[in-house]
Amino acid sequence: MLSAFLSAFRTPDLRKKLLFTIGIIAIYRLGAALPSPGVSYTNVQKCIDATQGSTGVLNLLNLFSGGALLQLSVFALGIMPYITASIILQLLTVVIPRLEQLRKEGQAGQAKITQYTRYLTLGLGVLQASAFVALARSGQLFNNQCDQFPIIPEGTGIPDWLTLSILVMTMTAGTGVVMWLGELITDRGVGNGMSVLIFTSIAARLPAEGWTIKESQGWAKFLLVIALVLVIITAVTFIEQSQRRIPVQYAKRMIGRRMYGGTSTYIPLKVNQAGVIPVIFGSSLLYLPQLALQFFDQTDPGRTQVWIQNNLVDPTSPIYIVVYFLLIIFFTYFYVSITFNPTEVADNMKKYGGFVPGIRPGKPTADYLDFILSRITLPGALYLAVVSILPNFFFIWLDRQQYLNFPFGGTAVLIMVGVGLETTKQIESQLMQRNYEGFLR
Repeated sequence: MLSAFLSAFRTPDLRKKLLFTIGIIAIYRLGAALPSPGVSYTNVQKCIDATQGSTGVLNLLNLFSGGALLQLSVFALGIMPYITASIILQLLTVVIPRLEQLRKEGQAGQAKITQYTRYLTLGLGVLQASAFVALARSGQLFNNQCDQFPIIPEGTGIPDWLTLSILVMTMTAGTGVVMWLGELITDRGVGNGMSVLIFTSIAARLPAEGWTIKESQGWAKFLLVIALVLVIITAVTFIEQSQRRIPVQYAKRMIGRRMYGGTSTYIPLKVNQAGVIPVIFGSSLLYLPQLALQFFDQTDPGRTQVWIQNNLVDPTSPIYIVVYFLLIIFFTYFYVSITFNPTEVADNMKKYGGFVPGIRPGKPTADYLDFILSRITLPGALYLAVVSILPNFFFIWLDRQQYLNFPFGGTAVLIMVGVGLETTKQIESQLMQRNYEGFLR
């Protein structure tokens, strides 16, 4: 991987793309540290230090934003509204025929879907910004543990509605700028812009969190955690690159005076066909019980509230871990079923004269693809579930109140390894295009 980056820096046009990407990342990190108007940055830091960042499920969103969410910075929402909008449109493609037709129209249809995604991203940005500002104003952003340090101070002489409105508009505008920066990296940088920004956000948290473990637990546990992280990264890298290749043969066809076809290729079915989406879905559903608790009286909790708090909110609870595990397996099968259509793939192969050796074209090929996909989805689902619940065991092993934002496992590792591998492949492919030795050389 390092050799690919060194070779890219030696190539003038690739060096410009890498430097451009680094510049965009620097702007993104600057916006993540820039406080929004009306927010007391001093009180925010006091709250983070006082509560050790223990804000429940919001830590996942805070991790994706590189720590900007709890600070209510300009880029507090990060890339999450865009990810949510993309997932919603991808799911709606299966339900709405118009979107499915656009997806089949090629580049023009994809441009239209991208435009819809941008509009939906800004709409979700307004909703999420309003929700987080309301949580900050009521003190629930830090679980009501930091009321002595108001994040949005009152009595400034400016009407409250104006302060809150400016804050919401600033965070929404920040979402639009982040989306634009990601598209710039995709068009003029190394590509895969949105994923690169998420990678940057997660990587920015690792040094501080690792040093916190060293300071509180000592060198022994710190080195053991690093060793475990390296083992997890190695396993994730191996499985992320694993795939089942289904051979496809194309028959020869005469079109006019030219002969087409007669080539062999394969359909790559990855073991982890669903990516990190099932983990996000599972985490979102497990946030609902915690959200429901906000509507009950916190001063005199009943037996139901106590049970939900101890079993569906506490990440160290066995019931929480089992439910999280099963949700990830369910959503893995669900997401794979709506994103990969064996019937459509078989019809396209039949249309262009392709067939799987030993399998008849049409429905038998679709049944064969569905059988193979169901067989490899199970280990992929188990892999996602096991990697995702690893941080919960770290919570038990370490001080759970201090390490609820532990970034060395689960979703963070899946995203970082996946984005790193994809970016490296893109750089290597561009290097091959520029260093291709044809028959004239």
